[in-house]
Amino acid sequence: MMALRNFIRHRLCLGFWRREEGAVLAEALLAIPFVTLFAAGILEFGSIFWERMQIDAGLRDAGRYLSRCRPVSGTYVPTCNQATAKTIAFYGTQTPAAGAIPRVPGWKDAADITITAPDADGNITISTAHLYETSPVFGFLGIDAITISSFHEERYIGW
Repeated sequence: MMALRNFIRHRLCLGFWRREEGAVLAEALLAIPFVTLFAAGILEFGSIFWERMQIDAGLRDAGRYLSRCRPVSGTYVPTCNQATAKTIAFYGTQTPAAGAIPRVPGWKDAADITITAPDADGNITISTAHLYETSPVFGFLGIDAITISSFHEERYIGW
């Protein structure tokens, strides 16, 4: 009986632990979920930064448009307005085509853009807050909705 127990212990058990044929598979099964989650997180944060850059570019374009506006009077034609500036920030153009998509997917409305008139220093401020549409990765990790807030300040130059 003792010989059988020693045979099982030395030949089968120790032999199983010393073999290396399945080591790569076992390590891969442990590592792949973490690597996949890490890669998905990198892509998700890259998407957040891309949306922020698109929003910044839109606000900057609208600020540049407003900074070169002609004063509102009957003498100058045409005068520019805040609605056109919001359209430039939202679509990237002054006259978007029918069915045009916004610069940022999920950006709901150009009305979310706030424009303040030139202050005492002559600066125009354009700001917005956009709720980022998350992927299931953030929901799985328990991360709440992310709000991307941005503003741009431009000095009024005029004509």
